Amino acid sequence: QLQASGGGLVEAGGSLTLSCAVSGRTVRLSKMAWFRRAPGKEREFVAGTGRIGGPDYADSVKGRFTISRDLAKNTVALQMTSLKPEDTAIYYCALDLNAYGGIKNYAGAYDYWGQEAQVTVSS
Repeated sequence: QLQASGGGLVEAGGSLTLSCAVSGRTVRLSKMAWFRRAPGKEREFVAGTGRIGGPDYADSVKGRFTISRDLAKNTVALQMTSLKPEDTAIYYCALDLNAYGGIKNYAGAYDYWGQEAQVTVSS
């Protein structure tokens, strides 16, 4: 089970951190990722990390977002800085049970999904 938290409303240029608490599976043995779906758009890969591969980032967030795992707390975080209005979206954390291989940037590779975390960036 994945429990996401930390969404909210922020002004452009601001920061937010999303957190995803994982139960039933250790993040140490999984690949973890964040996806998002902006209004009127398809769900897209944002960032991913894992035991062997990553972290990987979408070009649109490189240098602004950081994904990290806290093995002690069994959580995955997405630190978002220099936020832009185009970052407005529903964010989801996802877990890939396959611990090996590189980070996958498509939704079909992930076995479990957290609930929605709304991020709204005002201009």
